[in-house]
Parts: sequence; structure tokens; C-alpha cells
Amino acid sequence: MRHVVFCLLLIFCVAVQASEADRLKQAGFPAQSHDLVLKNQTVLVYLWADVYAAAVYAAADTSAKAAWDQQKNLRLALYYFRDIDRNDVIKAATTTLERQQSSATLARLKPELDRLHASFRDIRSGDRYALDVRPGRGLNLEINDKVVFSSRDEELAKAYLGIWLAPKGLSDSLRNSLLN
Repeated sequence: MRHVVFCLLLIFCVAVQASEADRLKQAGFPAQSHDLVLKNQTVLVYLWADVYAAAVYAAADTSAKAAWDQQKNLRLALYYFRDIDRNDVIKAATTTLERQQSSATLARLKPELDRLHASFRDIRSGDRYALDVRPGRGLNLEINDKVVFSSRDEELAKAYLGIWLAPKGLSDSLRNSLLN
């Protein structure tokens, strides 16, 4: 009996890996984007459903982790597999930020966070979102390759990218896959 369970688990693991590879192929992240190089990519799975593929880009001579740690040029790209209501996205972001940031930091960031969240729209399967951070320029949010929000506030850029890349974020496994 133990042998049967082991075989079933092995088959399931192979199927999951094939599924992730298929999903990443579907996302079609380019090897380069906005003068940055693709470093890592993965799929976020929530309750057995593929939600989105995520990719992180940094300079060719910099690892994703170093770019994040040293606040260098960094781009996080997301390709959505599911429709998601904008209010659900804002709620998840707010919950994560409240877990990661002090109340003083959140109070300081509130005007820019409100402006950022106002630029969100309902997500449809196939949509692409990207957070592009450049020191000195700040944060750009792109939806389907169009810049819909810009802020020069580097604290906002670090906090918002931290939803995916900092400890206590949306998913430790997602963070580890993107930064390692």
C-alpha cells in the first residue's frame, strides 16, 4: 500500500512540474525587458489554482537578490491566469502591507498607496502587470505594457515590491523562487 501511495505522489509531482512549465511557457516572459535580464520566474498557486506567473528582472551583472537588497534597478512582471476583482487585489495588498510595515510607515505612504490603488482595474485572464523600480525615478506600474501610475517615492517602491519580495509577503515560496 505504501508503494502505491508513493507512486501516486510521484506521478502528481511530475504532473505539477509539467503544469508549471506549461504555465510559464503560456506567460511567455521575454529574456530581456526594459534593459534588464530575466533572473527567475515561478507560478503562484493558491488553493490548487494557478493564479499568476511572476518573473523578476535585474541588470545582467546583478542577481535578483542583490538588486532587491541593494535597491538597484528591478522589475517584477506578473501574468494572470484568472480573473480577479480589483478590490480583492487591493485587500490582499493592504493586508500584506499591514503585516510588513509599521503604522507610521503606512500613514506616511497612504496618499501614494491610495493613488496607486486608484489606478488598478479588474484583472482579466491574460492581463500583464509590471512593477518597475529605478533608483532616482521611483516606481512605475504598467498594465498590459502601458504605464498607469508613476511615483518618485522610493519608500513606496520598496514597500510595494516588498509585497512579493520581502519577508512576511504574499508567499514565502514565491519570494524564495524569485530571489534565489
